[in-house]
Amino acid sequence: MASQVYFWNLRASMKAPYDVRIRRLLARTGFAEHIEGGELAAVKIHFGERGVTSHVQPLMVRPILEELARAGAQPFLTDASTLYVGQRGEAVSHAMQAARHGYDPLLLGAPVIIADGLKGASQVALPVPGGRHFTQAYLAADIAEADLLVSVNHLKGHELAGFGGALKNIGMGAASKQGKMLQHVTTGPKVDIAACKGCGACVNICSARALTLVETLEGGLDGKKHVLLDLAACRGCGACFLACKNGGLTIDWQTDVAGFLERMMEYAAALLLSRLRPSLHVTFVTGVTPDCDCMGFSDAPICPDIGVLASLDPVAIDQAGIDLVSQAEPLWPSHLPQGLKAGQNKFLALRPQLPPALGLDYAEALGLGSRKYELVPV
Repeated sequence: MASQVYFWNLRASMKAPYDVRIRRLLARTGFAEHIEGGELAAVKIHFGERGVTSHVQPLMVRPILEELARAGAQPFLTDASTLYVGQRGEAVSHAMQAARHGYDPLLLGAPVIIADGLKGASQVALPVPGGRHFTQAYLAADIAEADLLVSVNHLKGHELAGFGGALKNIGMGAASKQGKMLQHVTTGPKVDIAACKGCGACVNICSARALTLVETLEGGLDGKKHVLLDLAACRGCGACFLACKNGGLTIDWQTDVAGFLERMMEYAAALLLSRLRPSLHVTFVTGVTPDCDCMGFSDAPICPDIGVLASLDPVAIDQAGIDLVSQAEPLWPSHLPQGLKAGQNKFLALRPQLPPALGLDYAEALGLGSRKYELVPV
């Protein structure tokens, strides 16, 4: 059965400006009918790494927050810490980055709460129904425990997943550090002996006792100490990345892409299928860049701005977004290969090594939703 995906094409007028059109779009989903007074609503969003300009802007989000509050919910903006060390690697830096990009509670009427705690260890384990890779998923506690879930997504390309939409925003974005580690990496962190200073900070933080300090006996570094990893003992919590200030521990990003997409979809399934009521997904198909908003810059878009989508089905809204981008005229200069025509899948053109369905077939098999959809203009 086809799911309904509601679509606004960005046309506006004096009588129906942006906020009015967004409210109409949300109303068509019927999500407000599932809200009971006073419930805490996690609005999962990507605040954008420093240097990014194409992320969803705060004033674009405010009507969504206002509509949730009007329906009786108490919304809060949220994300979880990144696995890598950077501007969003722990809660203090992450909250400051959100503030730098204008996510101010006095402006928006909703606070910013980093959902996996101060250092990314506040997590909840939820079962993965029917998963091939996991039986349980480690998710940011404040998102998992919220009464309601709304994902606000920026559709764009992604260097590993191929594209980022609702399911990536939830499956990867709502995972704790340990959850992100288990999705990305199956072999534990990599040790860079030359960069390691032998300070022992990572050893002290490792609850699994998978890290030890040993004498360095290679590369002319005799007498120096470096960290040694016991892969069998490693639980993949990711705490060592934050503890290391010298680049001695790095992430091994090399992974089987198809398997990675399946693991990410299983995390989305653990969070969404555990909820008693449907979640709302709002996707901005604007500023469609070839890479993620984690990159620290926004490259030239690959198509014109298209519109805003809303649905209670995360698979359908992701499929509709991919299709709309594929049907749009390609833009140059961009990373798109020359000669690409409207109707060809732009995300696969950017990264042809990806599986054709970009993981949505597995998401559908997990029961997350339907790839068949009806696009309903609003």
